[in-house]
Formats: sequence, structure tokens, C-alpha cells
Amino acid sequence: MGRIGKEVAGQIISFIGLVGVAVTCGIPMWRVTSFIGANIVTGQIVWDGLWMNCVMQSTGQMQCNLNESVMRLSNDLQAARALVIISLIFGFIGFILTFIGAKCTGCLNTESSRAKVVIISGCLIIVAAVLVLIPVCWSAAITITDFRNPLTIETQRRELGASIYIGWASAAILLVGGIILTTSCPPQKPMYGYPGYPPAPVYPYSRPVNPATYGPVYAPPSSRPYTGTGTYAPSKPYTVPATYSGGQYL
Repeated sequence: MGRIGKEVAGQIISFIGLVGVAVTCGIPMWRVTSFIGANIVTGQIVWDGLWMNCVMQSTGQMQCNLNESVMRLSNDLQAARALVIISLIFGFIGFILTFIGAKCTGCLNTESSRAKVVIISGCLIIVAAVLVLIPVCWSAAITITDFRNPLTIETQRRELGASIYIGWASAAILLVGGIILTTSCPPQKPMYGYPGYPPAPVYPYSRPVNPATYGPVYAPPSSRPYTGTGTYAPSKPYTVPATYSGGQYL
């Protein structure tokens, strides 16, 4: 898969994950309570969410109340409201950065700058996935603990809602999209010499102006055979040295 294919795939997967996080944040289905009274007419279903609580009667009527005060929520839902909003902000910023650093756009001039921006956007999307995964797992753990607690009243036993499962799926999708975007590595530059040192200067080669001045200095001997017919006559006469007598040094 080429670089453009990776970026497009990462953008599509990240967008799907962001939509899932938005749905997790919006729908009031973090906890579900089913209560059936003496007869089926008195049965009702209670949905708890980050922003509202809804009660659905067995007759089909539904009433929803907005949570105007944060203090009315449990500790896990209070943290979930903040972390999910921060996750949406990080994911949206990372998704916008993918268009700025995409190879098919001309927002940046150099290939390395585009690749670095795409890598940063992938990291932001991964952070968004972690931020939405924390409150979802925390709320699921508390819900399961309260459900298995023998001291909990039967009418207060709550189960995992659809938002928990959507949040898990959205976190996984965001992780996949962020990992795909972070694999968009910048082009490698050739390295000469040791890292951290500038490359050696390159000087242009030019031919000599007068090539005749660069003639050979050494001339090989002639290949003609030696005949031995020539004569040698010294320029100065040769005289025989005087006779040596050993008595003059005694």
C-alpha cells in the first residue's frame, strides 16, 4: 500500500472512530436498569447517561431529565464526561491535521514536513482512543462490581449499556487509524560520513587548459639492442700514479 493509500485509509477509519465516540458521548445508555413489578404493566427501564437520564415505561412512554448538575453523577460518570470531551477535541484536531499533511494536498512544500504532520495527527488520534477507553473501562468495572455485590438492592442492579460497547469499538477503531497514520514515515536522506557532521565538500573537476605541459617525465629506454662497437675516449688524459714505496712511512 502506497503512502496516499495509507493516509486515505487512516482518515476513513479515524472518522468512523470519531463518530463512534460522539455517539458514546451523546446517547444515555451507559447503564441500563430493568425493573418489573407485580405485573408487566408496572415494568420500566432506566437509562443513565452522561447528560441525561431516561425512564421508559412498559406502555411505551419515555421521560428524560437533563443532568444539570455534575455533582448528581457518580464519580466515574463525572470523569467520563470530561475525558470523552477531551477525546473528541484531540481526535478532531488530529483528523484536521491529516488533511494539512496529506500528500495529495499542497498545504506544505516538502515531503518530510507533510509526513511529520501526518505522524503528529496519528499520535493525537491514538491519544484520543486512550482517553475514551479509560472512562468506558472504569464505568464498566464499577457497573459489574455493583451488579455482583450481594448488598445491592435488586431494583438498583444495573447492567452495561450500549454506550460501553460502542466506546470499546470506537477506541479500537481509533487505535487502528492512528497506527496507520503514524506509519507514514518521511523520506530517508542519504548520510555521508559520521552522523552529526556536515558532508565533505565536493569540488568540480575541470580539465587542464594546456594538456601539453603535463607530458611524461620519464622516457623509457630505447628498445634497440646493444652492439658494443662504440668507443669511449676520456676528456682528460689519464696518468699512472707514482710507485708506492712503503719505506717512507717507516
